[in-house]
Formats: sequence, C-alpha cells, structure tokens
Amino acid sequence: MTARPPIPATFLPAPTPKTTPTPTKPPTKLLTQGSGIRPAPPLHEFTRARLLQGTHHDPHSVLGAHHVPGGIVVRALRPWAKGVAVVAKGLRAELIDEGDGLFAAILPLREIPKDHRLLVTYEDTEVTLDDPYRFLPALGELDLHLIGEGRHEELWRALGARPMTHEGVAGTRFTVWAPNALGVRVVGDFNVWDGTVHPMRSLGGTGVWELFLPGVAEGALYKFELTRPDGSRTLRADPMARRTEVPPANASIVETSHHVWRDADWMARRGARPVHEAPFSVYEVHLPSWRPGLTYRQLAEQLPAYVKDLGFTHVELMPVAEHPFGGSWGYQVTGFYAPTARLGTPDDFKHLIDSLHRAGIGVLMDWVPAHFPRDDWALAEFDGRPLYEHQDPARAAHPDWGTLEFDYGRKEVRNFLVANAVYWCEEFHIDGLRVDAVASMLYLDYSREPGQWTPNEHGGRENLDAVAFLQEMNATVYRRCPGVVTVAEESTAWDGVTRATHHTGPGGFGGLGFGLKWNMGWMHDSLEYMTKEPVHRRYHHGDMTFAMVYAYSENYVLPISHDEVVHGKRSLVSKMPGDWWQQRANHRAFLGFMWAHPGKQLLFMGQEFAQGAEWSEAHGPDWWLLDPSYSAEADHRGVRDLVRDLNAHYRATPALWQRDTVPEGFEWIVGDAADDNVLAFVRYDAQGSPLLAVCNFSPVVRHGYRLGVPPGEPVWHEVLNTDAAGYGGSGVGNPDPLKAEPTAWHGRRVSVVAVLPPLATVWLRPG
Repeated sequence: MTARPPIPATFLPAPTPKTTPTPTKPPTKLLTQGSGIRPAPPLHEFTRARLLQGTHHDPHSVLGAHHVPGGIVVRALRPWAKGVAVVAKGLRAELIDEGDGLFAAILPLREIPKDHRLLVTYEDTEVTLDDPYRFLPALGELDLHLIGEGRHEELWRALGARPMTHEGVAGTRFTVWAPNALGVRVVGDFNVWDGTVHPMRSLGGTGVWELFLPGVAEGALYKFELTRPDGSRTLRADPMARRTEVPPANASIVETSHHVWRDADWMARRGARPVHEAPFSVYEVHLPSWRPGLTYRQLAEQLPAYVKDLGFTHVELMPVAEHPFGGSWGYQVTGFYAPTARLGTPDDFKHLIDSLHRAGIGVLMDWVPAHFPRDDWALAEFDGRPLYEHQDPARAAHPDWGTLEFDYGRKEVRNFLVANAVYWCEEFHIDGLRVDAVASMLYLDYSREPGQWTPNEHGGRENLDAVAFLQEMNATVYRRCPGVVTVAEESTAWDGVTRATHHTGPGGFGGLGFGLKWNMGWMHDSLEYMTKEPVHRRYHHGDMTFAMVYAYSENYVLPISHDEVVHGKRSLVSKMPGDWWQQRANHRAFLGFMWAHPGKQLLFMGQEFAQGAEWSEAHGPDWWLLDPSYSAEADHRGVRDLVRDLNAHYRATPALWQRDTVPEGFEWIVGDAADDNVLAFVRYDAQGSPLLAVCNFSPVVRHGYRLGVPPGEPVWHEVLNTDAAGYGGSGVGNPDPLKAEPTAWHGRRVSVVAVLPPLATVWLRPG
C-alpha cells in the first residue's frame, strides 16, 4: 500500500490555548451506525467513477450535505482517511466508509446542520476543517455573464485564485476557464498535490470551473489538474495567476496585495497634458540585468535616482510578466498576470513603480500579446484542445519564434488579453504599454510563404480579428485609465496605427487607436547613414531626411532600443566609423540630431555612456567603464553628461516636443547639403519660438558656414554643442552670440555665420 503523505499544516487543527474553565456545555450528541445513522444509497457506478477520476462536472451535487427522504445525506471524499465525522454545535455523526476515500451516511436530521465541519481521522492525527462542498458558488452571475460575453474588463477579479471570506468563512476561491475539460481539480501544497480531494464544479456553458477552499490563504502553492477530452490528465499553472514560483519552478501562488500606494500626486497629474504634446524621453531597461542581482526593492533604491539624474521622463521596462526562459528577455510569456518572481513579489514590483513615480518618472512596460510559448504546463492546448491559440494549426504556429499565436477571434481569448492590459495599468499603476510585434499580429501572411496562409473574408492579407482586438484593447485602456499611453512596435506602413478607432482611413479600417508608434523606418535609415564613413555619406544623405516625408502620418517615437545592440548589430558607438575619438563624436552628434528631430526619444541602457560591447542579459551594462580607475572613464562619462544635458534642454524647450505631430512645428533650413554632410532645421513651439539644430556629419571644422534663420531674431546663442570639451569633444564652437545679418540665404531674408564643429550637432536659440 502506498504510504500516506504528510497532512498539510493548513489542514491541521490550531493548538488549543490555555484558558480559564468555562461553564459546562450541553453534551454532544454522538451518532453512529446503529444509533440513528443509516448507510447512504450507493452511488451509481458511473457517478462514482467520474467523481474518483476527476471528471464529474458537478461534484457539489454528490459531496457535501443534501436533503433526502428520511434525513440528511452527507458524503465526503477524503483519501488516506481512517474515518470522517460531521461535527456541529451539539452534534458529532460518524460517516460510514464506502471505500476509495468516500465516506457517507444519512443522518436522522430535518435540516442540514448549520456551519457543520468535517472531523477527519488519519493514522496519527485528527483534522477539523470546513467542508468545501457545503458552499454556494463564490462567483456571481454577473461575472459569469460578462465572461460569457467576453466583456469582463476586470477578469482578474473573477478568474484565478482569490483569497476571500465566503459565507462567513475565510478561504480562497479558485476559478479557471477550461471549456473542453471533462473535469478540473485543484492541487497544491494544501492537499499534498493530490487533486482527488478537491474536484471543481462547472458553472454552466461559460466553461468556467469553480471551487471555494476554506482555510487556504495567501502564499499557498497550487495548480489545476485537467482531464482532457481523451481522458488523459494535464497539470497546468493558472493562466490568471497573479504570482508564481521562481523559474524554473512553475507553480502558481495565491496572492493578496498589501501595498499602500504613495503616488497619488503623480496619478492625478500624469494625464494633464496629451502625451504627443509633452516631453517624452525614455530610458529602456532590462530589469534583471540593469544591475544584476538586484531585487525590485533594491532597484527602487537605485534606478529612480539614476534616471532622474539623467533627466529622462520615463523608463520602459522590457517584459516583466513571468516567463520560463530568461534568454527570451521576457518576450515568451507564460504568466501574463504575474510579474516575474526572479526579482521579488508583486508588491515588491509595485514598490519599484511607486518609487519611480515619486521621483517624477513615468513607467512604460513592454506587453506581449502577439504569441506565447508551447510549454506543456502553461497555455498551449490548455484543456486538451487549442484554446488560447487558433484552431487552425497553420494560424496557430508562429513561423519565426517557435511559439503559438493567440486566437483573437475567440471572445474569451480577446477578453483575457484586453483585461490583462487594463490589469497592469490599474493594479500596478503602469503609465504606458509598448505593444510588442504588432506587425506579426496584423498580417495573415507575416513570415509565411504563398500557400501557407488563407486570405480573410474579403480576400486580403489583413488579420481582421487582430485589428478588432487591438482597437478594443486601446479603446478600453484609454477609457478606463486616464493618462496612460499605448505605443505600437509596428514596422510596416499600416495606415492609422495612431489614429482614433472611430476614424476610418483610406484602407477602410478604423484607426488602431495607439497613442504613439515606434518609427522603425527612421531608426533603420538614420543608423544606415551613421555607419557609413563620412566620405561616403553624401551618397546616403536622403537616409537622414526621408523620415520628414512621412513624419506626420503617425505620432512617432524614435527608438534606439535593445534590438539594435544585440545579435551582431554592435552597440551604438561601435556602429560608428573611424577611430575611438571619431566613434564617440559620431555617437554624440547622432544623439544631438535624435533629440532635436520630431518625435519622442528612446535610448536603451548602456548607450547613454557609449558602451562599446553589445548588451548581454547575463551581465548587463558595462558599469566599470564609468569607474574613475578606468583610464578612459572620462570618455564615457562625457557621453553620459551629454545625455543629461540633452534631456535638460529638451524638457525646458517646448519647441522640441510641443508640436511634434504637426508640420507647423518643423522647418528645413538646409536639407540638401549632401556634399557638406550638413543638416539644419528649425523646431517651433506653439508660440512660434524657434530652436535651430545644425548637424555636421563630416570630420572637418566648417568655419564661416552661413545659415539662413527665421526673421525677427537678431541674435542667436549656442545652447548645446556635442563637440564641447566637457563631453569629450574638441571644444570647437560658437562661444560668442551670432548676429543675424540681412544677407539672404537658404531662401530666408536673414542669416548667421557659424562655426560647425567636426562630427557634431549644435543647437542655437535666439535671445
């Protein structure tokens, strides 16, 4: 006989405290077989088998207490038990052993004993516990209706594991959506991972299974044991788990938040100005490797201060939702509702966000609704059939990443994802979601050859289900979460990514409803130009100007992200041509160009101090480059000082962000000086105040370079020069004011004569 596992501590009786004697209570009425208790009618063989095998859709109809002719029948399923008794006020009734862990009897009572409990005797102990099968469903009809409609915007409050007090008893409600399962059981450390004792009930046609377990509290480990349509079983983590074990362990954890937010001021004012009319410079961070080994709470002591010192308005966190493989950087998610346990608890993560907010820094989070991995303990064929993924294997399999694509046409799946977006914004005070791999969602033929995909109902290549999902997600997030921005990583020319969902464009589709879109074209073209030797740049001058042809078609972010500094692409400074001095000069000049260009800014960690090596998630940025003992420390510190000053001038200059999305905010001074490798343009704020940016992407000093300037401004001052000696440059510049002269140039009535430093960007302001 298999040895009985130890009884969980959560099921053991609490020690009896020493108290003063109490008045004598009425004697307990003991009922046993032969003294009023009768054997219960035997279960039908089919019913008994379904109950023991975990395939009964309504175990509550068999277990627990029920009225029958002549009394009350009580039945309990307690494997390993030697005996089970029903205890209540003034009553103890011994149940009859029916074998296989089933105990039952008919009690000679007219009413079900109020608040009755089970006294379970094991070989070496007795346990008194509430009977889970005496409770009504702990999930309401409205929740079920909204789930059935695919419109439950707070799905995390209805599904998963939720500690609660139900019918006066403390415990945890377990719910899971598994419409194809023949049966579902809860297993965990509270039942020694034996699901036999805790089968769940099906709540009608919604596909939701539910069970309230008294005595189970936060911190308990659990999974769901599902019986597939073919009769086999699978053990699954909770898709709605709000906390998980540290990978590679993958059990779900019952969670209750105790965090008290202290960012009320930030939350109240974060939506005061539309994001496309506000300063928005982003520091992209991979939390596990920013300072390897730090927890969320330790990061909260360092990251906000660092980002605030550099002047970034926001951080963008690479995916924090739980993922089994660290090498995926978080982009293969298994726990969509749980921050990764590698760095701490959900409350620890909230503490980090709280700290960033109190430092005046917004928090964006990478969100990955495009695909999920095939791990057999997670979402793939969750209940034995395709559920979260598309029914068609060709539509389900992602051709590039070995993962599965969500079925955006299934209302419950769409609800799972829309509610997830809301969840991060509402529960964790996230200020923005950068949605990963949007292009892979929008096109049915994405990375597929002819014959590998099926056109939509109109004969096109657009994934209409994905379009509808993205529109619903954006509309819901913006309606529920004032001040939040959604950002699309979308690499094609899809029309209307940042257009409102109710506005139809030339393609016949409504806008997708994003607030911002990564400008992948600008990123590719500008880096292509910068990697060329200066002598060859004249032939690629259009790479630096072409983005202005479409700059106002969307609301753009200019991204130099993690994707550009891995997999052999080299770090930003290492992409640059020339010797080390020229590489750093190019790097600085490019950042000056980027911060002045229409669009918001995003820079990946390590690039702010010109890290030479590619990023590795194993060790993160090369902080040693900033150590004073390193001989070239000043080279890297100079670049970091430039980034700090870029952000300071940027935030203080509305011309650089106030009219980012309208043509009136930009004017070319000279965009065709290809032979000189020179670009010059003006940015205007809402009052017409200008800032002139001049880029010299050649390694020679250009003395006496005449530039047309807007009229009405008699004197111009150099406010930023990426060639300044303090940044590691040569110190060439314009220390004295530049006086406007009545000499027509570049199509303007007045002009100034400036010195253009080598491989540098200069910003000039009137005054």
